[in-house]
Amino acid sequence: MSRIRASLGLLVVAALAACTAGEGPESGDDGTAPAPGPRHEEPLPEYPAELAAFYEQSPEWEECGAAFDCADVTVPMDYAEPDGETVTLAVKRRAAGDDEPVGSLLVNPGGPGSSGIQLAEAAQLMFSSELLDGYDVVGFDPRGVGQSTPLDCVSDAELDVIRAEPADTSTEEGLAELRESAQELAAACAENTGDLLAHVDTVSAARDLDVLRHVLGEPQLDYLGYSYGTHLGAVYAELFPENVGRMVLDGGLDPSLSTAEIVRGQAAGFERAIRAYAEDCLSGPGCPLSGDVDTAVGQIQDLLKLAEHTPLPTGTDRELTAPLMFSGIIMPLYDDNYWMLLTAALDAAMNQQDGSQLLLLADLSAEREPDGTYLTNSTEANIAINCIDYPVSDDVADWRAEAQALAEISPTFGPTLAYGDVTCAEWPHEPTVERAPVSAAGAEPIVVIGTTGDPATPYEWSEELADQLESGVLVTYEGEGHTAYGRGGECITRAVDDFLLAGTVPEDGLVC
Repeated sequence: MSRIRASLGLLVVAALAACTAGEGPESGDDGTAPAPGPRHEEPLPEYPAELAAFYEQSPEWEECGAAFDCADVTVPMDYAEPDGETVTLAVKRRAAGDDEPVGSLLVNPGGPGSSGIQLAEAAQLMFSSELLDGYDVVGFDPRGVGQSTPLDCVSDAELDVIRAEPADTSTEEGLAELRESAQELAAACAENTGDLLAHVDTVSAARDLDVLRHVLGEPQLDYLGYSYGTHLGAVYAELFPENVGRMVLDGGLDPSLSTAEIVRGQAAGFERAIRAYAEDCLSGPGCPLSGDVDTAVGQIQDLLKLAEHTPLPTGTDRELTAPLMFSGIIMPLYDDNYWMLLTAALDAAMNQQDGSQLLLLADLSAEREPDGTYLTNSTEANIAINCIDYPVSDDVADWRAEAQALAEISPTFGPTLAYGDVTCAEWPHEPTVERAPVSAAGAEPIVVIGTTGDPATPYEWSEELADQLESGVLVTYEGEGHTAYGRGGECITRAVDDFLLAGTVPEDGLVC
């Protein structure tokens, strides 16, 4: 199985976010936070009678590490058939530091396919001490992901091949091979996952979120979602506007966008990010690039082209192929605190013909361990969820035209981002939801945070999401990298903490 190409998706690596966060965001101007306290005293909202068994379940919580307890929650595989098969959601809760917390804060790190359990485990590095004192932080792996009932497609060794092998889409023969590999992947996912593969859509995951809210005893959902997690949160708000509590959507995704529009936006975002990186690199010591920004970015492009026919050695039995090099370069662009790692990796590749550092970055983004095992199924889940959420074209002429457009938008990354539709065009299940704006009419204020230099969820998407939401409030972080809370400094920390802990809604249009 080889030559699978998937669009970048919206992959957010929880481990990367946690490492970047350092010791967690700072406190406010005076070092204090609003006094938290229980606020949910109203009765739990009603739910459909046919779902009573799920909403009224009492999970068995067990200690699972210092300050954590864990439980499994059962939800229907298909909400249209609640008496049919079920799915297990793995939930991990970090107890609040205060005796009387505000309540439960459910969190999602994005992806799709990333682990909310990992985010909860990294909460001390990601969130302010005030937020950790004021909330039970509750992470969960969405359906199909990680420790929940997981989807499964291929072995770890086969996934290594999928990630590493390039596709020559310039020829009809190469494109045919890509389609054949996509068919093999789809067949493997269908065989190894079964009926669940048709039900890992975001609408179903949002309905799961409402079951979790009720099981936790919360009349309203307090929620912090990053990247794809903003889409999950927005879909929840559209389905259950009256159940929305204090919701923060960081790194907004415009739910009305098509696959082509998302990939074009990310292509432009990462091209801008690599230019920002190159400018920064050229101004500092030890930069392997030279000349002006155009020349420097051209050198990175030349390196990627070289890897297409001459992979770099890595000191292992794995070579750094062009797709792996692409992943290794993309990964540090999620956070400017990681740019120094990209500089060191490029220096090794360009001046020592050593691809080991770029391979390490590529593996970190895919959660691959040095022994060849993958910590989670995030790569497979990312493909499966995107394919069931987004309709794609099955027309070769459309693919060719889109590839040309992407190459113009992003000479560095566009060629690799092209032909992502091939995988989903061969998927065994059709998307069931049309892409459309959300309004969440009647919901309480929803805070949307956009980062001006965000490559993965461009700032314009946060603007659009906040505008679509009837109660949307836009907060802007002026900076580089993907998402803001946990890495955007005191202003962002205070705006989010004040809102979540005390319900103080930031000024719409606040710029940090």
